[in-house]
Amino acid sequence: MTRRNRFLKDLDRDIQDHIERETQDNIERGMSPEDARTAALRAFGNVARIKEETREVWTVMWIERLKQDVSFAFRVLRKSPGFTIVAILTLALGIGANAVVLSVMNSFLLHPLNVPQEDSLYQIERGKDKAGTFSYPDYLDLRDRNSSFEDLVAYDIDQVGLDTGDNPTRAWIDVVSGNYFDALKIQPHLGRFFHASDEHGAGSAPYIVLGYAYWHSHFHDDPGVVGRTVRVNKHPFTILGVAPPDFHGTLIFAYPDFYLPMVNREHVVGVNDLDQRNKKWIFMVMGHLKAGIAPAQAIADLNAIGADLEKTYPNDESQMTFAFARPGLYGDLLGPPVQAFLIGLSVLAALILLAACANLGSLFAARAADRSLEVALRLALGAGRRRILRQLFTEAMLLSLIGGVVGILCSVALLRGLSAWQPLPRWPIHVPVNPDAKVYAAGLLLSIASGFLFGAVPVRQVLRTDPYEIVKAGTIGRTRRRTPARELLLVAQIAICGVLVTSSMVAVRGLLRSLHTEFGFEPQNALLIGTDLAMAGYSGEKVPAMQKRVIDAMAAIPGAQSVGLINELPLWGGRLSSYVFTDETTDLRAANAAGNPLFYRVSPDYFRAAGTAILSGRTFTWHDDKDAPRVAVVNQEFARRIFGSVTGATDRYFKSRDFSAGKRIQVVGVVEDGKYVSLSEDPQPAMFFPSLQALSSATRVVVRTNENPQQIAVAMRGALRDLDPGLPFEIEAWNKELESSTALFAPRMAAVSLGVLGLIGAILSITGVFGMAAYTVSKRMRELGIRMALGAQRRQVLQAAVGRSLRLLAFGSAAGLFLGILASRVLAAIVYQATPRDPFVLSGVVFAMALVGLLATWIPAQRALSIEPLELLREE
Repeated sequence: MTRRNRFLKDLDRDIQDHIERETQDNIERGMSPEDARTAALRAFGNVARIKEETREVWTVMWIERLKQDVSFAFRVLRKSPGFTIVAILTLALGIGANAVVLSVMNSFLLHPLNVPQEDSLYQIERGKDKAGTFSYPDYLDLRDRNSSFEDLVAYDIDQVGLDTGDNPTRAWIDVVSGNYFDALKIQPHLGRFFHASDEHGAGSAPYIVLGYAYWHSHFHDDPGVVGRTVRVNKHPFTILGVAPPDFHGTLIFAYPDFYLPMVNREHVVGVNDLDQRNKKWIFMVMGHLKAGIAPAQAIADLNAIGADLEKTYPNDESQMTFAFARPGLYGDLLGPPVQAFLIGLSVLAALILLAACANLGSLFAARAADRSLEVALRLALGAGRRRILRQLFTEAMLLSLIGGVVGILCSVALLRGLSAWQPLPRWPIHVPVNPDAKVYAAGLLLSIASGFLFGAVPVRQVLRTDPYEIVKAGTIGRTRRRTPARELLLVAQIAICGVLVTSSMVAVRGLLRSLHTEFGFEPQNALLIGTDLAMAGYSGEKVPAMQKRVIDAMAAIPGAQSVGLINELPLWGGRLSSYVFTDETTDLRAANAAGNPLFYRVSPDYFRAAGTAILSGRTFTWHDDKDAPRVAVVNQEFARRIFGSVTGATDRYFKSRDFSAGKRIQVVGVVEDGKYVSLSEDPQPAMFFPSLQALSSATRVVVRTNENPQQIAVAMRGALRDLDPGLPFEIEAWNKELESSTALFAPRMAAVSLGVLGLIGAILSITGVFGMAAYTVSKRMRELGIRMALGAQRRQVLQAAVGRSLRLLAFGSAAGLFLGILASRVLAAIVYQATPRDPFVLSGVVFAMALVGLLATWIPAQRALSIEPLELLREE
């Protein structure tokens, strides 16, 4: 094939040489030169036929014919730029959307962790709630006594202050067991890792390992950082090495800045709780199963250890039965919701591709009808139907491959942007969806399948074509053949669009409702200071003293109306709870608990600063310190569940092992209910303790003001620097902080994703309805001209021109709205107050689909109304 031209020249030369030799022989026999050449040509035979037969011997003819088909397809598509551009963009939308969703599923579900032998890596979940948390003694017992795992590792996520000699900054870290890197079979990029042999008791391993991205951004790829001493929460640590570029920890979407040995956790949280079995602070325990060990066998092994631990430590009510899960999405806590959402997105993306194929199938069928005279002439001249179908399939495949390439290129750009995106600035959240060879292969397969799918639509039309009837009539339009297949395709496409538009509007409406719901606090006109005093080395009694100094400094700023402190903001992803008991309970075991409410530590003026209404009783004062009787403020749901009624809850008592060691706690006030973990949660009980009676270094200061927030923020920064220049902190408006919270992240992502898919579906429907209406008008130009010549009104002409397309739009929209209402029920679990029965949603879908119809039929309608009947009939 690469030397085809040379072979053809040689063939021509050989043929001419043969003819000339025969001609010379004839001349020698006495013929004239003209008669001699004529006789030589007659004896040689058909030159073109001999060339064709010779080429068939040389080459694989299907390659030759494929080349001819592709060349012809290019010429045909180039003559119809409008059709070609619409077809390519339609396919690019469908294939690009599917490539993005497939890449996300590949990253999050199929291969979530980039570690060796990830298929044998399992996370251990505990109890019927499938909790991932463990105490350090529990972890040691499971690690040392099991016979099913090669090794078990543990890690926790925390935030620290890192001082490299410049201004201290906040950093996210993984506090990991000493065997973490060895058990996961990870090799360092630079330097070395710490090992289990480096641990010799609490505080014995002051080392850190930098993440590659943090090393690149903060240390500028300096290999000299190995051996350098930095200060973590004002404690000296030595940098041992740098992790490899493709390793980002063992929680797929949370990238730590560096890794720190678990035996040095006291330097992070300020307390040493490595020997406290009732403190379940380890975030996750995982390990590789040994070869030949089945998961069921390993679970039985762990359950035997857990049963023995429950007998040995009867005061520990933790459930010690176990299950396994994949670790990348934190097991069953996040895994199933993420899987459900991604599967839903993949279904919607598949519907988009089906809509695109239906759209193109309709356009191809209309195009085949337009080319009916050409097809009939080719059939009449002897072309085979298979040959014509192969040509049509070649055009379809060419379009699908071009559209697939465009769609994949766009999806790659989008995926790279998503990979660099950090949706929650305060959290180390990333979306690791860089495309790989699987995405490209999937895009190629989708392109080929799409080409066959919509290319097969006109097959029946071509096979049933009668060339003599069409040539006699001059056009297929005179046969008045109905095309129900195209209409069914269009209805299906519009129904798919209706599903997408309904789902997107349900999600958007739910998100808007969530932003205007009752939170139990007022984020407007409030500034937040976020810090952790442990990052600056504060511990013990130094913590409440420093917190009081911060509150007093903020209250002294002009324009500050009220200042309050809380250890963790509601709706910020934290969930701290504790068992509580009625006042009459004496056996304080978990089985006898009256509830497990959330708890917060707050300063006296917090409720006023947060805008939380106090319904009865009082708030705290600075006299509610560690020497005063234990007191608490509870919300309405707490009062209902624990005391049976909100009325009379003030001055009643309850007990808690965690905050009063079994002593009575007096309820001094009741506040309104709120949202604490997620916007879609049912009412939850919550209790608030004085910050002086329940110490925590985590510090969130709320400053309420009606002044210019920027000016107040400048004054706040100055006051904090005066208090302690080494204290890392952040200042942000509460409403902006709330927008980037974990509680709003899921509904925002759902709204954005479904909104984009709905927009794509609407675009596809516009092109589909436009194609149908334009085709109808073009085929009925003569009829419409006669109608206008006979005095038809504009309304009647419009009804004849685009009425059927609008009726199909109405049928498809109704079906899509019904299916969308059924499908949108799934969104209620993700988006707060997402309901398809919302009148705004229903009216919005109707308006959107009407707008689709208006945009799609505007140009065909204008074309129909602009017909000049006299000129048209004169042409006829």
